Amino acid sequence: MTFILIAMSALLVIVGLVLVFSKKEDLKPQKEVPEDCCGAHDVCERDRLLSSTDEIVYFDDEELDALAGKDPYTFTEEEYDAVEEVLFSLRESDVAGWLRSLQLRNITLPQELKDEALLIVSERRMGNHTNNNVKQSDK
Repeated sequence: MTFILIAMSALLVIVGLVLVFSKKEDLKPQKEVPEDCCGAHDVCERDRLLSSTDEIVYFDDEELDALAGKDPYTFTEEEYDAVEEVLFSLRESDVAGWLRSLQLRNITLPQELKDEALLIVSERRMGNHTNNNVKQSDK
């Protein structure tokens, strides 16, 4: 009889431990993965403005290389329009990468366009942060 009680107690302890450990995994916050994600979440630089590499990525904007080192206050109307056209043709998820690319290419944006680009990046970050909080609180 004592053997049965000891076996049942051990079984209850094992079941309890399994339930505790399985619930801990369920409580970990789940991050929503954007569809354009490369899978390298821990080292993802998609929304970072500072680059950890010197690799220049072009966004179909090679013509802007002519503006390298030029003071943005001296841009002609055509040059300003060319930069503006590229900015507003980008997907929101590409703006931070484009800003890094311009930085590496020594291209300075006119202040109005820089403000607009930084606003897009900021809104994207806040949107992702808000969406992650909403997704986590729904669980």
